[in-house]
Amino acid sequence: MNRKKLLALYGLKWNPFTPDVPTEALWTSPRIASFCTRVEGMSQEGGFALVTGDPGNGKSVTLRILAERLAELPEVTVGILARPQSGLSDFYRELGDLFSVELKPHNRYGGFKALRERWRAHAEASLLRPVLLIDEAQEMMPPVLSELRILTSGQFDVETYLTVVLAGDSRLLQRFRQPDLVPLGSRVRTRLLLEYASHEELRQVLQHALKMAGNPSLIARDVQDTLVEHAAGNHRVLMSTAGELLMVAFERELPQIDGKLYLEFFQARTTRRPAAKGKRSRNHP
Repeated sequence: MNRKKLLALYGLKWNPFTPDVPTEALWTSPRIASFCTRVEGMSQEGGFALVTGDPGNGKSVTLRILAERLAELPEVTVGILARPQSGLSDFYRELGDLFSVELKPHNRYGGFKALRERWRAHAEASLLRPVLLIDEAQEMMPPVLSELRILTSGQFDVETYLTVVLAGDSRLLQRFRQPDLVPLGSRVRTRLLLEYASHEELRQVLQHALKMAGNPSLIARDVQDTLVEHAAGNHRVLMSTAGELLMVAFERELPQIDGKLYLEFFQARTTRRPAAKGKRSRNHP
């Protein structure tokens, strides 16, 4: 696919249905905006915040929006954990890289002290705690989560050295019910539960994406309504389906995604499935 040709054909600044759209172009619901405001306030005191929801409901998008807002605050240091499934040694190594602390793998206690001293010094100089964002936090090992809890607090929980935002699916909530992680779950100060979106919310998301990309009429209004209904409340399903339709329209050099294209596309997709199944049955009687 020629990306430049696609953008030129439809007068787009970017493809509105891919994950790499600019952060400023993402639609921010009032609930996400409220959560970001609360986390900004938490950066003065530290502690844990939590974003949960089923896959495709907007957890990663929420972290992108939050990271952008935090970056606008003066003197706030934001680290984004890239590998949540790491063991303790690699977890410390990554924290050292994120916060510019030289750690020695064989001396975990030394790394523990060095990180806390760096965070304490930052808080004393700026009156703000550094922020650590962790996506896919359900992949974190229980010992790492427990270590993170101990690492971020001191003096019988009077001092808090870091603000941590965990984002994960329902498995993360199940982890917090384990005896070893109940102390961490009890320390979560603010939460955002991302449930399946209403039709009106998805309609706003789609129309906002088209407007910000530069072509509000790219998808006919009746097709927008149909896409919203068939997305089953899931943001990712909505954008993935719209992206598929855009590729078909581009291949045919159509000026708009209309009802006729929608019907042809989905009829073709449903007729291909039985054929593929039949082919498998012939090869494997």
